[in-house]
Amino acid sequence: MNTVIVLFNRDLRVRDHPALAGAAATATHVVPAFVIDDRLLANGFARPNRLGFLLEALADLDGSLARRGARLVVRRGDVVAEALRLARRTRASAIFASADVSAYARARERRLRTACVEAGLGFQTFPGVTVVPAGTLRPSSGGDHFRVFTPYWNSWRKAGLRSLARTPSRLSLPPGLVPGRLPGLEELTPDLPSRWLPPGGETAGRARLAAWIRSGLHRYADRRDRLAADTTSRLGPYLHFGCVSPGEIAARLRGRAGAETFLRQLCWRDFHHQVTAAFPAIARQDYRPRGDRWRDDPFTFEAWKSGRTGYPVVDAAMRQLAREGFIPNRARLIAASFLVKDLGMDWRLGAAHFLDLLVDGDIADNSGNWQWVAGTGNDTRSNRVFNPTAQARRFDPDGAWVRQYVPELAGIARERIHEPWTLDRAMRSTLDYPEPIVDYAAAAAVFRAGRHGKARRS
Repeated sequence: MNTVIVLFNRDLRVRDHPALAGAAATATHVVPAFVIDDRLLANGFARPNRLGFLLEALADLDGSLARRGARLVVRRGDVVAEALRLARRTRASAIFASADVSAYARARERRLRTACVEAGLGFQTFPGVTVVPAGTLRPSSGGDHFRVFTPYWNSWRKAGLRSLARTPSRLSLPPGLVPGRLPGLEELTPDLPSRWLPPGGETAGRARLAAWIRSGLHRYADRRDRLAADTTSRLGPYLHFGCVSPGEIAARLRGRAGAETFLRQLCWRDFHHQVTAAFPAIARQDYRPRGDRWRDDPFTFEAWKSGRTGYPVVDAAMRQLAREGFIPNRARLIAASFLVKDLGMDWRLGAAHFLDLLVDGDIADNSGNWQWVAGTGNDTRSNRVFNPTAQARRFDPDGAWVRQYVPELAGIARERIHEPWTLDRAMRSTLDYPEPIVDYAAAAAVFRAGRHGKARRS
């Protein structure tokens, strides 16, 4: 092959990139290309926090390619049309890309494959977005995917890992090709991202990974749910945008002491991706329909979004999300359970709000986790309820995390910080903090009585 286009999407790195390595090994010229997708900009998925991170990741990728003799070729418009236009301009013989699982990504892949066939071009997809490609593991009992996590985990940890792809040392663009430029954030959205965003890109992602393996991995199993400790890996955005390779992480951690708990989280990510590949409507439809009747209450939903529910642990989660575009997994579970099972609101509303703000917002993970909490997904205990106060006392026992994000409660003693409604009336009147928007015990009783069936409390 003389020229091959490598179409980047959620794989913004040069290390362990099978599509890029395949092109470098077979072509004289490689065109590393990224198309800013106007359809994603128009439909609201490309939100400011992710756009800000994305542009930094693309700039970092361009620098990595430049050090290897190439540049990132940037175009804007329809991905398929722009890729075909590049192919004609460079007389490319093929387009390579990493396979993905969302309904949008798969539809784009089908359009691209059809267009390549019509244009007489080769088209090939490669692994790299997950550790184990979706569809590789199948249950022995039959079916196209695993519906329950534990059997998938047992199969996943026995699966052989693919060999890591070789990092190209030298790349050559076709002569005369103008790379184009990355736009400024203000050209893509009028809204500003959080000023607390982590730095985007492979360089920052690999530095974060190395530092966390060195100083955080050994504490992860015991402390990952301690909200004030901030001992999660913070690798989510780098995994979502492919700035670090999930396959490389798995290869580096397998067999390492203390790593199994984190590998299990990587497996959960793969699990949700293989569910999404089999059920592309995961962001819109119940995976396991339950016939729930959801409340339509904009005032209550707005109170939840803005962190004014009167439950400090829920409000801290929502305020951290609004401020940083991030909340730890335990806080995501508590806030999600509260919206769906205490306030009785549709999981899709919460999933959409999370997707608006999360830097690592991902269709498969976000929708899969929300459906897990709502009891419409892959949780084998679909009626579990997270008691927000019990969860707060367990995972923020001193109230340090709540004080950080709900400063109006900073002066409350640890014995009352998670239940400010138990303070005397005079003390409560001095706080700019709402009374509980719902009585948890009553809401749990309604849940147990049959709105969702018999409940179990966690």
